[in-house]
Amino acid sequence: MLLPRNAPMRYLSLLLVCWLAVFTVTRVALLVAHGAEAGGFAPDVFVGGMLYDLGFLAYAALPLGLYLLLCPPALWRHPAHRLFLVGLFVASIFLMLFVATAEWLFWDEFGVRFNFIAVDYLVYSDEVLDNLLESYPIGLLLSILGVFAAVLCRALRRPLRVAIRAPLPGWPRRGLMLAGLVFAIVLSVILLNQDSPRGLGGNSYRHELASNGPYQFFAAFRNNELDYRQFYGQLPDATLAPVLRRELGESTATFVGSDPLDVRRWIDNPGVPRKLNVVLVTIESLSAKYLGSFGDSRGLTPNLDALRRQSLFFNDFYATGTRTDRGLEAITLAIPPTPGRSIVKRIGREGGYASLGQQLSARGYDSVFVYGGRGYFDNMNAFFSGNGYRVVDQSSVDEADIHFKNAWGMADEDLYTQAMKIADADHATGKPFFLQLMTTSNHRPYTYPPGRIDIASGDGREGAVKYTDWAIGRFLEAARQKPWFDDTLFVFVADHCAGSAGMEDLPVANYHIPLFLYAPKWLEAREDSQLASQIDLAPTLLGLLNLDYQSTFFGRDLLKPSAAPPRVLIGNYQHLGLFDGQNLAILSPRGHMRRHDDALGASHEYRVDNRDPLLQRDIAYYQAASHDFQKRLLTWKGEERP
Repeated sequence: MLLPRNAPMRYLSLLLVCWLAVFTVTRVALLVAHGAEAGGFAPDVFVGGMLYDLGFLAYAALPLGLYLLLCPPALWRHPAHRLFLVGLFVASIFLMLFVATAEWLFWDEFGVRFNFIAVDYLVYSDEVLDNLLESYPIGLLLSILGVFAAVLCRALRRPLRVAIRAPLPGWPRRGLMLAGLVFAIVLSVILLNQDSPRGLGGNSYRHELASNGPYQFFAAFRNNELDYRQFYGQLPDATLAPVLRRELGESTATFVGSDPLDVRRWIDNPGVPRKLNVVLVTIESLSAKYLGSFGDSRGLTPNLDALRRQSLFFNDFYATGTRTDRGLEAITLAIPPTPGRSIVKRIGREGGYASLGQQLSARGYDSVFVYGGRGYFDNMNAFFSGNGYRVVDQSSVDEADIHFKNAWGMADEDLYTQAMKIADADHATGKPFFLQLMTTSNHRPYTYPPGRIDIASGDGREGAVKYTDWAIGRFLEAARQKPWFDDTLFVFVADHCAGSAGMEDLPVANYHIPLFLYAPKWLEAREDSQLASQIDLAPTLLGLLNLDYQSTFFGRDLLKPSAAPPRVLIGNYQHLGLFDGQNLAILSPRGHMRRHDDALGASHEYRVDNRDPLLQRDIAYYQAASHDFQKRLLTWKGEERP
């Protein structure tokens, strides 16, 4: 092994070579496991990957390099210090193996390298640690990693001993070496950025494989919000205003804002207001593909399949994002997924909006967010309490009322029991209720009470989906016996799909979710095939209730005729898409603009500019959403007619 002759750089180089080897082996293992999705062997994955590996190591080497190069000779030669260097080397070997294992497990669940999700997992350590302990044999994994680390350290003991005992350079030479480390970091800053290799279009799996997990983790931690006007393609506000009004205009809407991109408008819904109760159940990770009525042959959803025949069912419905907080944002605020963090998690800016709950609270409803877990996760308590809801979460429930719980919260059946108690109490006082539930059971570790279904708890997603369906069936059976059932609208919708990874940056099919509107006394059971998404749910519900209101929603009332062309808005933390039922426009950082024609089929990708009509619609929604958020044009101003 060709290493520098002097002790500090020899030691540092040995450590960095080990890290580089682990990064390469990790990339090879991921490529072997997912070669089909990545399109086979790809040299560019390794060339680009090496650049990102070296870029991360340049950053990581600076603090250790500073210490090694500034260490006085007397301290360096002290036996205790040499023992410290050996211990540091052993710990580093273990850490690099741990990171490689974590990357493999993260990819297995999300199909990507570390990103915002990994940052959130670090922030919400209690839930994540419990989830890991329940999902994986952590003790065994750590023991195996310890054995591998010991074997590697023993194999490297000779070059390590030589590195520690090598000659020390003089101070002038140390200064040159330190300058070299700083230059390497400067070069990394110039050549690399957070958005690449991600965000370049083409095969998303290949871009992720060319990434470096630790580099992407720290990049996401540093840049968890993106300013739209700085990073994305734009058009003049005056150009977008008519596009936006065509998208959101309807016969019952009167725009009232003076800003060209202000979507605030007064909605006149004809008819006598209906004082129906609303129970809106947001189901964790319920992809449409799991439903038997969509072709799944495993019999996982008998209750939902039966409910589909009894409901107003939207069969071409899409989630806006890939995380729970994005689904809650879209359903509650009816806003497209702005780049970076969701509004739910923008601490200090998460409240005060004209939300669905705020609209109903102003009309005398008891608007309650009922969550199976602890609501501080993803900042949910602050978001909902700041937007017209009261919050009932796991911490609000007596332990005696929780018959089963895991890392993420109580089982769905216990959540539904709490919802029934709230509904009973409100009905007894004559108060209409709006209950917005968020379930947790269809989530790793996929555990639930024993004896409920014929699949053992913890066996995987299949059992969790079947238990989710069982709990919904049991809930509706109990609700039908209640005096408030006939005057209650039940809504079942997923927060997002079970998996969003794909060969494209925004694989449209992976955003497909079901939407059920169930009120036998008030709604005719039928299928609705119009293209729609989560941002359309709030205006549709308020329209069903025949309520007049001041709207800041970017969605449409799906039950009113509209001359606007179809669309759904889908995105992740950086790519922002508009799908019109056939083609997909994507806005990406650094002004990249693309189309995927035949997005659900062959998906032909090519670059376009802002003259493309589909891109203009895409820009109109996202530029306006970001603008209105920044300018505080989405705030609640009461229910008075302007």
